[in-house]
Amino acid sequence: MALIAHVSGRAGAGRAFVDHCRRPSLLLVASLTALAGLRVLEEVHDDLGVARHALALVTIAAVAWMLIGLVGAAAEVVANRFDVASADNLRARRVHTQAAILRRIAAVLIGVVAAAVMLTTFPSVRTLGASLLASAGIAGIVIGLAAQQALGNLLAGIQIALTEPIRLDDVVVLEGEYGRIDEITFTYVVVALWDERRLILPISYFTSTPFENWTRSRSRMTGAVHLHLDHAVPMGELRDELSRVLEASPLWDGRQSGLQVVDSHPHTVEVRALVSASDAPRAWDLRCEVREALLAFLREHHPDSLPRVRADLGAGSPLSLAT
Repeated sequence: MALIAHVSGRAGAGRAFVDHCRRPSLLLVASLTALAGLRVLEEVHDDLGVARHALALVTIAAVAWMLIGLVGAAAEVVANRFDVASADNLRARRVHTQAAILRRIAAVLIGVVAAAVMLTTFPSVRTLGASLLASAGIAGIVIGLAAQQALGNLLAGIQIALTEPIRLDDVVVLEGEYGRIDEITFTYVVVALWDERRLILPISYFTSTPFENWTRSRSRMTGAVHLHLDHAVPMGELRDELSRVLEASPLWDGRQSGLQVVDSHPHTVEVRALVSASDAPRAWDLRCEVREALLAFLREHHPDSLPRVRADLGAGSPLSLAT
């Protein structure tokens, strides 16, 4: 392992291989050494078959552990080349997601193959396998029905790794909740919600249920601020105030801004301000900042522009007769 760290030329890559492969390599070397020593002892003692079989099982397990460690180290080296904390982290999130899912799939496959190889070392298991070969079709159907959900999650994980409907750190809205993809495992996905709760969903959920992914292709967002104001609102001055607020705000990315009357009601008009930011959290904070600033501007300079209830006090109205 020290040689790998030296030859790699990169401390990070060498450290990853050492961390993942140190223990399985020690176990593999120890088991191979014990097998070699056992061959020498077999020239003197003939009743070492059980020990030889046990060491063979340990060697198979060590090889599988080593392969899993190599896959994990390779995935870590690849993922570490891409910084998720960067501003434009779309490619980094894609690589981290694929590396995590494929690493888990490879570990499961290696474990299954190693277990199968270990079972074939028992003569009774080989005999049983030959006798059940004729009924393999029925056994396959039974196993398929029993493992339907597990196989569905496996296929869903492969589909997510290839088609990328979600990635690590994606901003999503699902089940009426806003959050970020915090972890993608072999069977489930953990979503970190905005209030620090964790929503855990089966991985097949993301291949069968519609949901919103706000960072599917890019992280920048456009947000809307809706205000219900009086018909007498001075739109020109309100547009100037919106421009002033956005120019002074570090949250605005300079892409979009606009103010329009999008609807009219009997007592109010609906005014919509469009603003843009580099990501969803900044867009939310910018919307709140713009809403507060516009309302403060209207209260201070145009209080009559805030919603009011008008009444007709003509000569025939009950209120005018009472006065």
